[in-house]
Amino acid sequence: MNRSVIARVVGLILAIEAFCMLPSFVIAAVTRGADANAFGASIALCGAASFFLSRIKPKSKRFQPRDGFVAVALCWIVLGLSGALPYAFYGYSYVDAVFETVSGFTTTGATVVAAPSALPMGLQFWRALTQWMGGMGVLVMVLALLTSLGEGSVNLMKAESPGPISSKLRPKTSETAKSLYIIYIALTLAETLLLRVAGMPWFDSLTTSFTTISTGGFSVRDASIAYYGSEAVNWIIVLFMFVSAVNFGALFQIQRGQWKDALKSEELRVYTFITAGAVAFIAADLIVTLGKGVYESVSQSAFQVVTLMTTTGYATTDFDLWPFFSKAALMLVMFVGGCAGSTAGGVKVSRVVILFKGLKRELRRILHTREVRPLTLEGERVAEGTVSSVAAFFFAYVVILIAAAMVVSLDGVDVETSLSAALTTISNVGPGFALIGPTCNFAFLSALSKVVLTVTMLLGRLEIMPLLVLLFPSVWKK
Repeated sequence: MNRSVIARVVGLILAIEAFCMLPSFVIAAVTRGADANAFGASIALCGAASFFLSRIKPKSKRFQPRDGFVAVALCWIVLGLSGALPYAFYGYSYVDAVFETVSGFTTTGATVVAAPSALPMGLQFWRALTQWMGGMGVLVMVLALLTSLGEGSVNLMKAESPGPISSKLRPKTSETAKSLYIIYIALTLAETLLLRVAGMPWFDSLTTSFTTISTGGFSVRDASIAYYGSEAVNWIIVLFMFVSAVNFGALFQIQRGQWKDALKSEELRVYTFITAGAVAFIAADLIVTLGKGVYESVSQSAFQVVTLMTTTGYATTDFDLWPFFSKAALMLVMFVGGCAGSTAGGVKVSRVVILFKGLKRELRRILHTREVRPLTLEGERVAEGTVSSVAAFFFAYVVILIAAAMVVSLDGVDVETSLSAALTTISNVGPGFALIGPTCNFAFLSALSKVVLTVTMLLGRLEIMPLLVLLFPSVWKK
């Protein structure tokens, strides 16, 4: 393992994090907030640590696949621990600070802050910015700025890219990263302008765009998006949440005018079908069971399905009060999540498609023992190694989900709370049901539960494997 290069990458991440704290520090200083000193001290500490790590001279720039996984895992852990400093210096316990920060960087949206509107503007901005930074992937940001890793950079991209299949949009990894960020920034600016036109204040528009495009879900308002009471705002956010959970490879094709190729995507069709189906069934349930009007049912169903399917986690209504069928459907879309190669969490639509096709193939083998039928996705054959890795991922996903739920249950909460807490953190959604519903938060949980759920959020964002490989002693050998 090339420890010196990994240390330099971690140092670069700390430098970027310190730089990204500067806008929050400026906001805090201009508004004379109580968080100005907190950001000043945090920037100084991150900068000093970055300077120390940057002094390490690597003997070799060779960067192997395991180095990529270790670097990604360590960078995200360091991001969470150091990004929590502003909250800790402001007055939060360090456990709560790390929970909130990791929830931000992993774009989960689970929170221990009871009243976000009461936070100083600097912390509000930092809270939203952590989600925007984590949405595309902080290592992708590094690759867009750094070219010195050469061929080894692709190992960072593969380790951080969400989904079972990682591919480059351009010949060079740095060019791919730049293309992704161009799309990411363009979507952010477009939503900011539309929300401002719809009547949202500039600060709210920008922070909401940060947390929408990243499918994060943090809001500067206590009532989340329900605070604005605007149908125009709701539908704008629905549109950008849905788009942000689409594979950025398809968005890249659209950017280049290749609409037909993008719309042929099998994953996109399945994603759209699941979303539309869930909206229709839940709307029908609300009409029949609760007697709501057609437009109200469709509007509320569309917003909540899209926000949970894309693992954003906003709320315009307390869906915990909905009928059991609707809540079960919402839990299902939380589990599935968005497309691979997007900012969304969850198992990912592509994995669900591969698992269903794998099940179908096994059933056919029972009937036709000599039949050899490869799996295909997007019209191309899926390697058997990818199929087995998807199965391993799904098994690990379920095991971690159950284990986390068991730990949370030690706090004496009901099954719905403990299970949804585990599901919403590993799927990077945010709100759950019962005691952690859309009108509640995670502050009441014990420190043990918060630590476990923090790890669960990291496992979900990094898709489990980069963190699990750290447990193997062989990884740490030279």
